[in-house]
Amino acid sequence: MQRLQSSFIALISVFFFWGFVAASNGILIPLFKEKFILSQFQSQLVDLAFYAAYAIGSILYFLISRAVGDPISKLGYKKALITGLLLSAIGSLIFIPAASMFSYPLLLIALFVIGLGFALQQIVANPFVINFGDKETGAQRLNLAGGINSFGTTIGPVLLSYALFGNINAPDAASSDLSAVKVPALILFSLFLLCASILWISKLPQVGAADKLNKDLTVLKYPQLTLGMIAIFVYVGVEVTIQSNMGALLAMPEIKGIDHTRISHFISLYWGSLMIGRWTGSLVVFNLKPIAKKILQLIVPFIAFAVIYGINYLRGSNVSDYYYYIPYVLAAALLFIISGDNPSRTLLFLASAGALMMVVGLLSTGNLALYSFLSGGLFCSVMWPCIFTLAINGLGKHTNQGSALLVMMILGGAIIPPIQGLLADNFNAHSSYIVTVFCFAYLAWYAFKVKSIFKKQGIDFKNISEKAGH
Repeated sequence: MQRLQSSFIALISVFFFWGFVAASNGILIPLFKEKFILSQFQSQLVDLAFYAAYAIGSILYFLISRAVGDPISKLGYKKALITGLLLSAIGSLIFIPAASMFSYPLLLIALFVIGLGFALQQIVANPFVINFGDKETGAQRLNLAGGINSFGTTIGPVLLSYALFGNINAPDAASSDLSAVKVPALILFSLFLLCASILWISKLPQVGAADKLNKDLTVLKYPQLTLGMIAIFVYVGVEVTIQSNMGALLAMPEIKGIDHTRISHFISLYWGSLMIGRWTGSLVVFNLKPIAKKILQLIVPFIAFAVIYGINYLRGSNVSDYYYYIPYVLAAALLFIISGDNPSRTLLFLASAGALMMVVGLLSTGNLALYSFLSGGLFCSVMWPCIFTLAINGLGKHTNQGSALLVMMILGGAIIPPIQGLLADNFNAHSSYIVTVFCFAYLAWYAFKVKSIFKKQGIDFKNISEKAGH
């Protein structure tokens, strides 16, 4: 039993890596921008390289599956997961010669290779976690893994910033050196190898795909999927672009006027906001009485906020103005309470609130603008399970193919941030956040539109539970 538990810990640790690296990009972007003297658009190639790898990896999987059959089923889920970890390990190791050679293209290649490994891990890890024990408790295990992912996004910026710049209270931008990325890269390489080694010697449950992917594209005839693919593209894009352009926003005098060495606790708060929402959203998998559930939906967000505050306070960050964020946390908690468990209503409420906060951010300055933009993390937090549940509902035998197509749409994280970066170069970082308004507006429209789609297909919309999407 103890050996099985250690295997499960190693398995869900991959979710931590996804969050840790993705959130740490927000620290790398302004560092690379300064050291390589890049435009804001060029700095956003960090996200392009990382998230394009997800899309390319998923597309390759989809094409190979159509041509010769599912390669993961043939290789085995355990070996496929280990292969993904080793691929990401190679990518992290490339950081070392890239930093030594002072090569921005090679650094992008390193991130691309890590992302390719993550794409393979993403395809494998979710069903693996669900099948690690009784299927009845699979949703709870996947929510635990999601919580681990959010924890990685919360502490990733903090740890990387500390490794690169030292104490945030007394940073020295001039002395920060690109070679400082070597140590975190080597540590990440070692952790990937350790995790792969533990999985290699572990006895894991056998998991395989029950259905083969269809070789036609009939699945694209379902509007909930095709519009949902755009929704995933937009959701991942807006989630990433808010933080990826945050360094440029914080440098503006009318916002904060600080350099890249002092932004980590804001990036940490942004990704921690997703943890706040996901911890709260995971309450749906427990059989709680309605009153108990509502009480916890009000309390849990502030417990998660206290964790974020504590992590950043203990490492020496100046978190005195975190208190300005409390009203946003309260507003998000109330939205969770009134939206219930219906994924369409939850998506509609959160997307609408996100669009409103982005407008507030555009029309204001200082802390009001900053924390309004940061609150996007709260409203993005549970969009993935909402969109995923709605998009694959009613697909029947096409569900596997639809799922693969949705994973491809993570490409949004590679496309939308550079678009915003281009706007920032031609106008300014503050006004470039107009992109986020359109993104949230589309997500709200999709949540509204899908109701009529299900009605035409004769699907009982009220029985669609958000629990199925976790």
